[in-house]
Amino acid sequence: MTAFLRFFATGADRAPVEDGGQIERLFKRHRLRVMLAITLGYGLIYTCRLALGVVKKPLIDAGVFSPTELGLIGSALFYTYAIGKLTNGFLADHANMKRFLAFAFLMTALCNLAMGFATTLWLAVVLWGLNGWFQSFGAPGGVVAMTHWFSNRERGRVYGVWSTAHSIGEGLTFLVVGVAVSTLGWRWGFWGPGLIGVFTAIGCYLLVQDRPQTLGLPNVNDWKGERYGEGATAGKPGMRSVLALQLSILKIPAIWVLCLASATTYVTRYAINSWGILYLQEARGISLPAAGTMLMVSTLAGMAGAVAFGFISDKWFGARRPPANLLFAVLELAGLCLFFFGPASTPVMVVAMLLFGMGLTGLITSLGGLFAVDIAPKRVAGAAMGVIGIFSYIGAAVQEQVSGLLIERGMHMAGEARVYDFGPAIWFWIGSSVVSMLLAASLWRTRLRD
Repeated sequence: MTAFLRFFATGADRAPVEDGGQIERLFKRHRLRVMLAITLGYGLIYTCRLALGVVKKPLIDAGVFSPTELGLIGSALFYTYAIGKLTNGFLADHANMKRFLAFAFLMTALCNLAMGFATTLWLAVVLWGLNGWFQSFGAPGGVVAMTHWFSNRERGRVYGVWSTAHSIGEGLTFLVVGVAVSTLGWRWGFWGPGLIGVFTAIGCYLLVQDRPQTLGLPNVNDWKGERYGEGATAGKPGMRSVLALQLSILKIPAIWVLCLASATTYVTRYAINSWGILYLQEARGISLPAAGTMLMVSTLAGMAGAVAFGFISDKWFGARRPPANLLFAVLELAGLCLFFFGPASTPVMVVAMLLFGMGLTGLITSLGGLFAVDIAPKRVAGAAMGVIGIFSYIGAAVQEQVSGLLIERGMHMAGEARVYDFGPAIWFWIGSSVVSMLLAASLWRTRLRD
């Protein structure tokens, strides 16, 4: 085990490069490669997480798994991802991102390839749970690589670009994986993402580098002429000192507020992802293809929202996140209210999804990680992401149970027709967004850590 962990450990610092021109060239070269790998690579590997949602109907139609069994399989990923995001976030702060991310991407690809052969429940639960565990390496690993190669004052913009990976992955899953399943069968719903994942792992290994200091480069903040605080020093600290610094983030009150704000934001995020199509079909009378298209509008708007949040918070508000949080929370709530209470016409629904998608993804960018990375010591960005992550996905899990209970209680039969009352669930979702906005606003005076 010691040898295994040593393999993933960050490397030793090399002798400093003295040539200023070479330092400039190396930074520019590797920053571009790292950004490409963690954004496009994470987006591609996202298809390995969402594959099950695409193949549910074919699996049920083929009699391979029942809906209840699929729920059990899906929940295995959900919970292992939540736990793994915390533990692997702490590990990421000690790791060489080249090996850490490439290994995780390869393992999640292998889990998907194996799922194409799994037709027994216990095997599918184990494989999909393992997939969730290896998927949980991606977000903290990407953030750690980002903090190594991009300075404090660049972080909002870079984080915003990186956050588009989620939307890239969702779009590819709906389009590419969906076409593969419809033409080649359910097994290719797993094999397709699995093959994508193998090539992504190879690309990640070729593009991502360890810390700049392992190449003889200075700390990125020094290169940019910015200050950096505790935990962002140029040397390689020992594991005990890093662990102590990781645990210190639990003493920051703002981190706990962010945990709750992110959890309530994830309630709304996964409410729309899980129940939005059913709501559009049953309450708004929209067909399944049209409902799927509506959610795709939200996904595309989310890409713009993630990038916009980074630029707006950096450029307009001087890297302060709270004012941008309030702006994007208002956009999200406006979209939600229009979605649930506005006219059922297509133009109105499209506008609602544009507002909601842009606002929600901006909030996820901030509350789901960026704000925590801002206020935690830079050297332990992965741990900060992990703490926020486990609360976020607990919120998503609680949402799934509460929403299902509320919707089932509001469901009754009118003759042969099934009638839904989504009212209680809608107020639960909107209320969660309001609570998230108020919690985030309570951190108005919280500022970026140098």
